[in-house]
Amino acid sequence: MALRLPISSSHGLASTPAPISTTTCRPAVTGQVTEVNKDTFWPIVEAAGDKVVVLDMYTEWCGPCKVMAPKFQEMSEKNLDVVFLKLDCNQDNKPLAKELGIKVVPTFKILKGGKVVKEVTGAKIDELAQAIDTVKSD
Repeated sequence: MALRLPISSSHGLASTPAPISTTTCRPAVTGQVTEVNKDTFWPIVEAAGDKVVVLDMYTEWCGPCKVMAPKFQEMSEKNLDVVFLKLDCNQDNKPLAKELGIKVVPTFKILKGGKVVKEVTGAKIDELAQAIDTVKSD
């Protein structure tokens, strides 16, 4: 049984209630990448508060995604003040991927205060690092 609770419109993407998993949503741990799904993403983002959140949207079959994975992990270990998440854009997570406007993988969404403030598409680690630094300094 899934519960439907109102989700704050602070993230600016969903104005209708979203299903919440009845399983416990573990908070993201700094220094590592946390796998999220359509049920856990927004609760984790909201729990992050004003911290910068970086979401890696990938697929299992994507070559550039596989190249970026260890670099993204390394980035999480160097930016302990940032929450790093990853979302497999599979069929189960398609509603969230659509809500976030994913068109290509990998896509990296950078959120602050629950809102998407920057996006980097493609395997561009330097551009991603610069975007994170920009958002952190704002």
